[in-house]
Amino acid sequence: MKLTGFTRRGLSRLCLLWLLVLTGAAAQAAATTPVPKVQVPGKSSKPAKAVPPPKPVLTPPAGNLVIIGGGLRAENAEVWQRIVMLAGGKGARIGVFGSASINPESAAQATVNKLNQYGAQAFAIPLGVTWPNSDYRKAAEDPEVVAAIHSATGIYFTGGDQARITRALVRTDGSHTAALDAVWDVYRDGGVLAGSSAGAAIMSTTMFYDAKSTLDMLKQGVNEGHEIASGLGFIGEDVFVDQHLLVRGRFARMIPVMLKKGYQIGLGIDENTAMVVNAKRDVEIIGYSGALLLDLSAAITDRGIKGFNISNATISYLDRGDKFNLVTREFTPSPDKADNKLDPNQPDTREPVYTNDILGNNAVLDLMVNLIDNAQQDAIGIAFGNPRDFNPELGFEFRFSKTINSVGYSSTEVEAYSVLKLRMDIRPIQLQQPLYRYR
Repeated sequence: MKLTGFTRRGLSRLCLLWLLVLTGAAAQAAATTPVPKVQVPGKSSKPAKAVPPPKPVLTPPAGNLVIIGGGLRAENAEVWQRIVMLAGGKGARIGVFGSASINPESAAQATVNKLNQYGAQAFAIPLGVTWPNSDYRKAAEDPEVVAAIHSATGIYFTGGDQARITRALVRTDGSHTAALDAVWDVYRDGGVLAGSSAGAAIMSTTMFYDAKSTLDMLKQGVNEGHEIASGLGFIGEDVFVDQHLLVRGRFARMIPVMLKKGYQIGLGIDENTAMVVNAKRDVEIIGYSGALLLDLSAAITDRGIKGFNISNATISYLDRGDKFNLVTREFTPSPDKADNKLDPNQPDTREPVYTNDILGNNAVLDLMVNLIDNAQQDAIGIAFGNPRDFNPELGFEFRFSKTINSVGYSSTEVEAYSVLKLRMDIRPIQLQQPLYRYR
């Protein structure tokens, strides 16, 4: 039968209508019929998690750190003047936290007086766990206290107990108080943060808390909430900081902490001495003495050895005037040493180097200096405790060795050295008991 044009158009419309009806039914079926989950062999199926929002990108701090190893003397003009200069020079407003002290008001005022002697207009920040007639939790959120901190171009943390600083500035849930946020604002905006002793300990993300002796930490290890706790982290997450280092022989206690927390770089600053760290992460040593630099990036431990041990750690001594960049790992000697690199083929001495008290006052520095300009290729130091101590028969051998990367510099002006990249190995040793007998 021949179809007319009208009949063709009607048939097309009818087909289109049926197509729309069928499409709608399919869509409705898809919306109401559950989609079967795909099971991955060996895994239970779980709903997808929401993607968390990206963390805010914070501009790296534009300010400087002055990390002091404790015992800063009033006549150490180089350190005091550097703090004032970095805060803006004469008339710089520097807020002083005495929070670490048992007497925070008097501790803060004593530091205010010293800073003002060097040209600052310093003032005490009335915040501390033991600040008289004050609730430190309210003070840490007080708009007037926060405004005073924001008015400063420098902040100084005095010595004492670093746990008092973090307790005063960090809420119980771990978040920042308004006062701590203000301190970070000063630092990010180009201000200087300085701290001595306890004020230096808070500079890394981990700090010593209720620390045992160095030897006991090697014997028994370190634990969160006991020997160590969270610091304030101004220097960044990749560097561990310790203080009173050479005078108290503390370099060895840094190592178990660094291993536990995953730090590759550790900086330990001596008393009456400071490390100045700028926005480019250049470290400059100023003051009386120097700092030890520990690098564990190539270090290993032997699980087959019972007790604390480490091999292939690298230890360096940075003297006053020396510089080191934390990013590039480049070292620059002080001007008086730049042209006086030690020649390993012309050593000054040939005598064996040994100490039976490597954890004693300045013992590690003396050993390193004696080794770097010596025909001997290694040196040994021993650490052991009192016969009445815990596990008295356990001691440790510290072996320092020169490698092809070891370098020494000597000052042309005074008897001072910089010692770079000695290898250090530590292993437990069994001591005879008793250690001695009367003749």
